Amino acid sequence: MSEVIVQPSFKWQRQDGQDIKVKDWICPVAEMTEEPQVVVLGVPLSRSSISASAASEFPSAFRKSWELFTTYYIDEQVDIRDLRVADIGDVKMHTTDILQCHRNIEEAMQEVMQKHPQSFYVSIGGDHSITAPLVRALREGKRVGILQFDTHLDLRDLSNGPSNGTPIRQLLEAGVVQGEDVYNIGLHGFYNAPSLIEAAKHYGVNMITLKQMRSKGAQQQIAEVMAALQEKVDFIYVTVDIDVLDIAYAPGVPASTPGGMRTDELFDLLYEVGKYEMVRAMDFVCIDPHRDTSELQTVKAVTYAFLTALSSRYIRTIGN
Repeated sequence: MSEVIVQPSFKWQRQDGQDIKVKDWICPVAEMTEEPQVVVLGVPLSRSSISASAASEFPSAFRKSWELFTTYYIDEQVDIRDLRVADIGDVKMHTTDILQCHRNIEEAMQEVMQKHPQSFYVSIGGDHSITAPLVRALREGKRVGILQFDTHLDLRDLSNGPSNGTPIRQLLEAGVVQGEDVYNIGLHGFYNAPSLIEAAKHYGVNMITLKQMRSKGAQQQIAEVMAALQEKVDFIYVTVDIDVLDIAYAPGVPASTPGGMRTDELFDLLYEVGKYEMVRAMDFVCIDPHRDTSELQTVKAVTYAFLTALSSRYIRTIGN
Protein backbone atom coordinates (compact mmCIF):
# COMPACT_ATOMS: atom_id res chain seq x y z
CA MET A 1 0.00 0.00 0.00
CA SER A 2 1.43 3.36 -1.03
CA GLU A 3 1.92 6.03 1.62
CA VAL A 4 1.66 8.91 -0.84
CA ILE A 5 -1.08 7.77 -3.25
CA VAL A 6 -4.73 7.41 -2.19
CA GLN A 7 -7.62 5.98 -4.17
CA PRO A 8 -10.37 8.27 -5.51
CA SER A 9 -13.31 8.74 -3.18
CA PHE A 10 -15.83 7.30 -5.63
CA LYS A 11 -15.98 4.52 -8.23
CA TRP A 12 -18.03 4.26 -11.38
CA GLN A 13 -20.37 1.38 -12.09
CA ARG A 14 -18.53 0.16 -15.17
CA GLN A 15 -20.42 -1.28 -18.12
CA ASP A 16 -19.42 -3.33 -21.14
CA GLY A 17 -20.87 -3.33 -24.62
CA GLN A 18 -20.58 -1.81 -28.05
CA ASP A 19 -21.22 1.71 -26.77
CA ILE A 20 -19.11 2.59 -23.74
CA LYS A 21 -18.23 5.84 -22.03
CA VAL A 22 -14.81 6.93 -20.85
CA LYS A 23 -15.88 5.95 -17.32
CA ASP A 24 -16.23 2.37 -18.55
CA TRP A 25 -12.85 2.43 -20.25
CA ILE A 26 -10.34 4.01 -17.85
CA CYS A 27 -9.72 1.28 -15.34
CA PRO A 28 -8.74 1.52 -11.65
CA VAL A 29 -5.17 0.26 -11.51
CA ALA A 30 -6.15 -2.54 -9.12
CA GLU A 31 -8.41 -3.99 -11.83
CA MET A 32 -5.78 -3.98 -14.57
CA THR A 33 -4.86 -7.45 -15.83
CA GLU A 34 -2.22 -6.17 -18.26
CA GLU A 35 0.44 -3.49 -17.96
CA PRO A 36 -1.15 -0.08 -18.60
CA GLN A 37 0.02 1.96 -21.56
CA VAL A 38 -1.15 5.17 -19.89
CA VAL A 39 -1.27 6.00 -16.19
CA VAL A 40 -3.43 8.84 -14.85
CA LEU A 41 -2.39 10.42 -11.55
CA GLY A 42 -4.43 13.07 -9.72
CA VAL A 43 -2.43 15.85 -8.04
CA PRO A 44 -4.96 17.85 -5.99
CA LEU A 45 -2.86 20.80 -4.78
CA SER A 46 -3.97 24.44 -4.88
CA ARG A 47 -2.51 26.03 -1.73
CA SER A 48 0.49 27.16 -3.77
CA SER A 49 -1.65 29.14 -6.22
CA ILE A 50 -1.03 32.90 -6.31
CA SER A 51 -4.70 33.50 -7.15
CA ALA A 52 -7.45 32.09 -4.95
CA SER A 53 -8.07 28.65 -6.40
CA ALA A 54 -9.94 25.42 -5.89
CA ALA A 55 -7.77 23.61 -8.46
CA SER A 56 -7.38 20.87 -5.86
CA GLU A 57 -10.96 19.88 -6.71
CA PHE A 58 -10.25 19.30 -10.37
CA PRO A 59 -9.07 15.66 -10.31
CA SER A 60 -12.48 14.71 -8.92
CA ALA A 61 -14.35 16.90 -11.42
CA PHE A 62 -12.24 15.45 -14.23
CA ARG A 63 -13.18 11.89 -13.30
CA LYS A 64 -16.87 12.80 -12.98
CA SER A 65 -16.81 14.17 -16.53
CA TRP A 66 -15.92 10.75 -17.93
CA GLU A 67 -19.58 9.82 -18.25
CA LEU A 68 -20.02 12.64 -20.77
CA PHE A 69 -17.61 11.24 -23.39
CA THR A 70 -17.42 8.05 -25.44
CA THR A 71 -14.26 6.29 -26.59
CA TYR A 72 -15.09 6.84 -30.28
CA TYR A 73 -13.26 9.76 -31.92
CA ILE A 74 -15.31 10.67 -34.97
CA ASP A 75 -12.77 13.15 -36.36
CA GLU A 76 -10.37 10.29 -37.07
CA GLN A 77 -12.99 7.50 -37.14
CA VAL A 78 -11.23 5.47 -34.47
CA ASP A 79 -12.29 3.84 -31.21
CA ILE A 80 -9.53 4.15 -28.61
CA ARG A 81 -10.96 1.65 -26.12
CA ASP A 82 -8.10 -0.79 -26.77
CA LEU A 83 -5.61 1.69 -25.29
CA ARG A 84 -4.97 0.47 -21.74
CA VAL A 85 -5.43 3.43 -19.39
CA ALA A 86 -5.15 3.03 -15.59
CA ASP A 87 -6.34 5.47 -12.94
CA ILE A 88 -3.77 5.14 -10.18
CA GLY A 89 -5.41 7.55 -7.70
CA ASP A 90 -4.40 10.88 -6.14
CA VAL A 91 -1.23 12.09 -4.48
CA LYS A 92 -1.75 12.50 -0.74
CA MET A 93 -1.46 16.15 0.28
CA HIS A 94 -0.42 17.76 3.57
CA THR A 95 -3.02 20.19 4.90
CA THR A 96 -0.68 23.19 5.19
CA ASP A 97 2.90 22.31 4.21
CA ILE A 98 3.42 23.05 0.50
CA LEU A 99 6.99 21.74 0.45
CA GLN A 100 5.79 18.46 1.96
CA CYS A 101 3.11 18.30 -0.74
CA HIS A 102 5.82 18.72 -3.37
CA ARG A 103 7.90 15.97 -1.77
CA ASN A 104 4.83 13.71 -1.85
CA ILE A 105 4.29 14.51 -5.54
CA GLU A 106 7.88 13.67 -6.39
CA GLU A 107 7.78 10.45 -4.37
CA ALA A 108 4.45 9.43 -5.91
CA MET A 109 5.73 9.89 -9.45
CA GLN A 110 8.88 7.93 -8.63
CA GLU A 111 6.67 5.13 -7.30
CA VAL A 112 4.51 5.20 -10.45
CA MET A 113 7.63 5.01 -12.63
CA GLN A 114 9.00 2.04 -10.70
CA LYS A 115 5.74 0.12 -11.02
CA HIS A 116 4.95 1.13 -14.61
CA PRO A 117 8.25 2.03 -16.28
CA GLN A 118 6.96 1.81 -19.86
CA SER A 119 3.77 3.82 -19.40
CA PHE A 120 2.89 7.30 -20.57
CA TYR A 121 2.18 9.47 -17.52
CA VAL A 122 -0.66 12.00 -17.35
CA SER A 123 -0.95 14.09 -14.19
CA ILE A 124 -4.14 16.00 -13.43
CA GLY A 125 -3.64 19.12 -11.30
CA GLY A 126 -3.79 21.00 -9.17
CA ASP A 127 -2.05 24.31 -9.74
CA HIS A 128 1.02 24.76 -11.90
CA SER A 129 3.48 24.36 -9.03
CA ILE A 130 3.04 20.57 -9.39
CA THR A 131 5.05 20.53 -12.63
CA ALA A 132 8.39 21.10 -10.88
CA PRO A 133 8.31 18.02 -8.60
CA LEU A 134 6.87 15.87 -11.39
CA VAL A 135 9.72 16.76 -13.74
CA ARG A 136 12.29 16.29 -10.97
CA ALA A 137 11.01 12.77 -10.45
CA LEU A 138 10.98 11.93 -14.15
CA ARG A 139 14.41 13.31 -14.94
CA GLU A 140 16.56 10.37 -13.70
CA GLY A 141 19.73 12.03 -14.92
CA LYS A 142 18.40 12.52 -18.44
CA ARG A 143 18.09 15.74 -20.42
CA VAL A 144 14.48 16.90 -20.35
CA GLY A 145 12.70 19.10 -22.87
CA ILE A 146 9.69 21.13 -21.73
CA LEU A 147 6.83 22.01 -24.06
CA GLN A 148 4.63 24.48 -22.21
CA PHE A 149 1.23 25.76 -23.35
CA ASP A 150 0.64 28.85 -21.24
CA THR A 151 -0.34 32.50 -21.10
CA HIS A 152 2.45 33.06 -18.58
CA LEU A 153 6.17 32.33 -18.47
CA ASP A 154 6.05 31.04 -14.87
CA LEU A 155 9.48 32.50 -14.18
CA ARG A 156 8.63 34.51 -11.05
CA ASP A 157 11.33 35.09 -8.46
CA LEU A 158 11.64 32.30 -5.88
CA SER A 159 12.13 34.58 -2.87
CA ASN A 160 8.57 33.94 -1.68
CA GLY A 161 8.81 30.17 -2.12
CA PRO A 162 7.32 27.85 -4.75
CA SER A 163 4.01 28.80 -6.33
CA ASN A 164 2.09 28.26 -9.54
CA GLY A 165 4.07 31.18 -10.95
CA THR A 166 7.50 29.59 -10.41
CA PRO A 167 7.68 25.97 -11.72
CA ILE A 168 9.87 26.72 -14.74
CA ARG A 169 12.12 29.02 -12.69
CA GLN A 170 12.53 26.27 -10.09
CA LEU A 171 13.61 23.75 -12.71
CA LEU A 172 16.00 26.20 -14.37
CA GLU A 173 17.69 27.40 -11.18
CA ALA A 174 18.10 23.83 -9.92
CA GLY A 175 19.68 22.79 -13.21
CA VAL A 176 16.99 20.18 -13.81
CA VAL A 177 16.29 21.62 -17.26
CA GLN A 178 18.12 24.05 -19.54
CA GLY A 179 16.46 27.21 -20.78
CA GLU A 180 17.13 26.34 -24.42
CA ASP A 181 15.10 23.15 -23.89
CA VAL A 182 11.98 25.04 -22.75
CA TYR A 183 9.45 26.08 -25.41
CA ASN A 184 6.44 28.11 -24.30
CA ILE A 185 3.64 28.31 -26.86
CA GLY A 186 0.64 30.57 -26.41
CA LEU A 187 2.05 33.70 -24.80
CA HIS A 188 -0.17 36.68 -25.54
CA GLY A 189 -1.42 40.02 -24.34
CA PHE A 190 -0.41 42.02 -21.29
CA TYR A 191 0.21 39.31 -18.69
CA ASN A 192 4.02 39.00 -18.44
CA ALA A 193 5.93 41.81 -16.76
CA PRO A 194 9.25 43.08 -18.22
CA SER A 195 11.22 41.35 -15.43
CA LEU A 196 9.80 38.01 -16.58
CA ILE A 197 10.72 38.68 -20.22
CA GLU A 198 14.21 39.57 -19.01
CA ALA A 199 14.40 36.31 -17.04
CA ALA A 200 13.27 34.32 -20.08
CA LYS A 201 15.98 35.92 -22.21
CA HIS A 202 18.56 35.36 -19.47
CA TYR A 203 17.83 31.64 -19.32
CA GLY A 204 17.34 31.30 -23.07
CA VAL A 205 13.70 30.16 -22.85
CA ASN A 206 12.04 29.91 -26.26
CA MET A 207 9.01 32.22 -26.30
CA ILE A 208 6.44 31.53 -29.03
CA THR A 209 3.50 33.89 -28.99
CA LEU A 210 -0.01 32.87 -29.90
CA LYS A 211 0.22 35.22 -32.88
CA GLN A 212 3.36 33.44 -34.10
CA MET A 213 1.78 30.02 -33.65
CA ARG A 214 -1.29 31.05 -35.60
CA SER A 215 0.82 32.30 -38.51
CA LYS A 216 2.35 28.82 -38.87
CA GLY A 217 -0.50 26.56 -37.80
CA ALA A 218 -0.44 23.77 -35.24
CA GLN A 219 1.17 21.10 -37.41
CA GLN A 220 4.12 23.20 -38.58
CA GLN A 221 4.68 24.81 -35.18
CA ILE A 222 4.80 21.51 -33.30
CA ALA A 223 6.94 19.92 -36.01
CA GLU A 224 9.51 22.71 -35.68
CA VAL A 225 9.60 22.53 -31.88
CA MET A 226 9.85 18.76 -31.84
CA ALA A 227 12.60 18.74 -34.46
CA ALA A 228 14.61 21.16 -32.34
CA LEU A 229 14.04 19.24 -29.10
CA GLN A 230 14.78 15.84 -30.60
CA GLU A 231 18.26 17.08 -31.46
CA LYS A 232 18.98 17.96 -27.82
CA VAL A 233 16.95 16.03 -25.24
CA ASP A 234 16.26 12.47 -24.13
CA PHE A 235 12.52 12.94 -23.65
CA ILE A 236 9.86 15.65 -23.64
CA TYR A 237 7.47 16.71 -20.88
CA VAL A 238 4.32 18.60 -21.90
CA THR A 239 2.63 20.94 -19.43
CA VAL A 240 -0.77 22.43 -20.31
CA ASP A 241 -1.87 25.42 -18.24
CA ILE A 242 -5.50 25.87 -19.17
CA ASP A 243 -5.22 29.62 -18.68
CA VAL A 244 -3.70 29.55 -22.18
CA LEU A 245 -7.31 29.40 -23.39
CA ASP A 246 -9.35 32.56 -23.84
CA ILE A 247 -11.72 33.30 -20.97
CA ALA A 248 -14.62 32.79 -23.38
CA TYR A 249 -13.61 29.14 -23.76
CA ALA A 250 -12.30 28.46 -20.25
CA PRO A 251 -13.88 30.62 -17.56
CA GLY A 252 -13.02 28.06 -14.89
CA VAL A 253 -9.39 29.04 -14.33
CA PRO A 254 -8.00 31.30 -11.59
CA ALA A 255 -6.08 33.56 -14.02
CA SER A 256 -8.48 33.64 -16.95
CA THR A 257 -7.71 36.23 -19.64
CA PRO A 258 -9.09 37.55 -22.91
CA GLY A 259 -7.04 37.15 -26.07
CA GLY A 260 -6.08 33.51 -25.56
CA MET A 261 -6.35 30.33 -27.60
CA ARG A 262 -9.55 28.80 -28.83
CA THR A 263 -10.26 25.25 -27.70
CA ASP A 264 -9.96 23.88 -31.24
CA GLU A 265 -6.44 25.35 -31.47
CA LEU A 266 -5.38 23.60 -28.26
CA PHE A 267 -6.92 20.33 -29.43
CA ASP A 268 -5.03 20.57 -32.74
CA LEU A 269 -1.75 21.27 -30.95
CA LEU A 270 -2.19 18.32 -28.59
CA TYR A 271 -3.14 16.03 -31.46
CA GLU A 272 0.16 16.94 -33.11
CA VAL A 273 2.06 16.42 -29.84
CA GLY A 274 0.63 12.91 -29.53
CA LYS A 275 2.38 11.88 -32.75
CA TYR A 276 5.81 11.98 -31.10
CA GLU A 277 7.17 9.02 -29.19
CA MET A 278 9.63 11.22 -27.30
CA VAL A 279 6.77 12.77 -25.33
CA ARG A 280 6.90 10.79 -22.10
CA ALA A 281 4.56 12.66 -19.77
CA MET A 282 1.96 15.41 -19.68
CA ASP A 283 0.06 17.44 -17.12
CA PHE A 284 -3.07 19.60 -17.13
CA VAL A 285 -3.10 22.34 -14.51
CA CYS A 286 -4.88 25.41 -13.13
CA ILE A 287 -8.52 24.41 -13.57
CA ASP A 288 -10.92 25.56 -10.84
CA PRO A 289 -14.24 23.72 -11.21
CA HIS A 290 -15.85 26.09 -8.67
CA ARG A 291 -15.39 28.95 -11.16
CA ASP A 292 -16.73 26.97 -14.08
CA THR A 293 -20.12 27.41 -15.72
CA SER A 294 -23.06 25.21 -14.80
CA GLU A 295 -22.49 23.37 -18.09
CA LEU A 296 -18.92 22.48 -16.98
CA GLN A 297 -17.49 24.36 -19.96
CA THR A 298 -13.87 24.29 -18.78
CA VAL A 299 -13.92 20.79 -17.28
CA LYS A 300 -15.26 19.39 -20.54
CA ALA A 301 -12.61 21.27 -22.54
CA VAL A 302 -9.82 19.68 -20.50
CA THR A 303 -11.27 16.19 -20.80
CA TYR A 304 -11.61 16.70 -24.55
CA ALA A 305 -7.97 17.87 -24.71
CA PHE A 306 -6.83 14.83 -22.71
CA LEU A 307 -8.73 12.44 -24.98
CA THR A 308 -7.41 14.14 -28.12
CA ALA A 309 -3.81 13.70 -27.01
CA LEU A 310 -4.41 10.03 -26.15
CA SER A 311 -6.21 9.43 -29.46
CA SER A 312 -3.21 10.66 -31.39
CA ARG A 313 -0.88 8.42 -29.38
CA TYR A 314 -3.17 5.45 -29.99
CA ILE A 315 -3.37 6.09 -33.74
CA ARG A 316 0.44 6.29 -33.86
CA THR A 317 0.85 2.95 -32.04
CA ILE A 318 -1.64 1.02 -34.17
CA GLY A 319 -0.05 2.46 -37.29
CA ASN A 320 3.37 1.02 -36.39
